[in-house]
Amino acid sequence: MKFTLAVLVAVATVAGLPAAAKDEYQVGERLGKSAAGKTGDFREISWDDLIPADWNPEKFFAGLKIEDLKDSDPRTLEVMQKIRDEWDRAPLVTRFNGQQVRIPGFIVPLETDGKRIREFLLVPYFGACVHVPPPPANQLIHVMPDKPVDARLEMAPVWVNGVLNVARFESDMGNAGYQMRGIRVEEYKEAMPK
Repeated sequence: MKFTLAVLVAVATVAGLPAAAKDEYQVGERLGKSAAGKTGDFREISWDDLIPADWNPEKFFAGLKIEDLKDSDPRTLEVMQKIRDEWDRAPLVTRFNGQQVRIPGFIVPLETDGKRIREFLLVPYFGACVHVPPPPANQLIHVMPDKPVDARLEMAPVWVNGVLNVARFESDMGNAGYQMRGIRVEEYKEAMPK
């Protein structure tokens, strides 16, 4: 199942992005094919692998008629809260619990001194948690890297290699359904066109 973001992007007010970010990725954009190279002991997974096959988030939106709501309409806040509540209790996939996995995503810092990031959320698409509402809990990973990550990687695409666990984590930026000990965080490289 492929998770779509059209509904969230449509109801969110998108904040201004730095010029450099606009040139590389658009809000809601997922990473393309990668030049992953050798993965070693880490099993490569996708964000779709973290969504239970029987969970259909689009079903929740049936009948909401979001396109008819305006930002000033009080019902908009009510709808957004319902979405947030549904996303925060999104079901999780347990089959990767305790496994060494490798997954690409974007860094949203939780703890940083401006030079190093010591704790972050890994998100599946650009702008998540910062420029649009956070994705469902099954699309957020709370990462505690073994070594702090260079702050220049904030909102940059990376591979995180580590041990994944099913464990909910709440933060101001979003509520994650998974936690990961980040053994290695490395820059993500796009595949070169043929």
